[in-house]
Amino acid sequence: MKPSYADAPYADSDRLSPGDFQRLAEFINSYSGIKMPASKRLMLEGRLRRRLRATGIASFADYCDHLFEGAGLETEALYLIDAVTTNKTDFFREPTHFDALTRTVLPDLQNRGHNSLRIWSAACSIGAEPYTIAMVCADYAETQAAGPLKTFILATDLSSDVLRAARHGVYPAAMVAPVPPNLRRRYMRGSASDRAQARIIPELRAMVGFARLNLMDETYPVGDPMQIIFCRNVLIYFDKPTQYAVLDRLCQRLETGGYLFLGHSESVTGFDLPIRAVGGTIFQKT
Repeated sequence: MKPSYADAPYADSDRLSPGDFQRLAEFINSYSGIKMPASKRLMLEGRLRRRLRATGIASFADYCDHLFEGAGLETEALYLIDAVTTNKTDFFREPTHFDALTRTVLPDLQNRGHNSLRIWSAACSIGAEPYTIAMVCADYAETQAAGPLKTFILATDLSSDVLRAARHGVYPAAMVAPVPPNLRRRYMRGSASDRAQARIIPELRAMVGFARLNLMDETYPVGDPMQIIFCRNVLIYFDKPTQYAVLDRLCQRLETGGYLFLGHSESVTGFDLPIRAVGGTIFQKT
């Protein structure tokens, strides 16, 4: 059995005190919307040890003083957020959404005259979601007789680290296992440097643009309205008022008749939003 952080042989001076945890938790919540209850103190302590080593700061107390009493927050905030964000992602995660995209959403939009689509993958992590969307849209466009379908996918995340990985588009072979074999053959190639890895082909990478965006910002500068927005498994980290505020801003960036995809455990119950349910955690703007 792996030892817990609590079992680690650290002196009290090398631990994150309740007071310093509270300071960090309040900042993380205000900056990113992520809730940090007291039960996450040891998790945060473990993740921040790497930042202490990277910065050469001797203790958590000194690190917090550097952030909140010195001038460190301006340069360290992004590293702090990168350290605490959870970046769970998979190709074809929640596959029923991609079935609905092919069978219902894309045909409906194309039948309504959309031969050019703007799709937003919010909280894209290391890129598995936007590249999955790109594969599905490219495959759909090649198999339809209704004419060409040009697709641009905007993929955003709070973490600059995961965006760098996403732009690279290289993944362990085990991670791409959920990709159907026919799509894997067409849209992925073996990595030149490591045969145990797969890389998204250039033509598919060209469909996706990556940018840093904080869902806690008051406005989302994403350009023209989107026909489709994926924001899945993100709201679960927010409290109810923050969930509503984020959803309201997402709906503002979605054109009427466009589609919003949420995670399977997320709900809009009790929120006054201009959307209606059309499938399992799939909504259409009214």
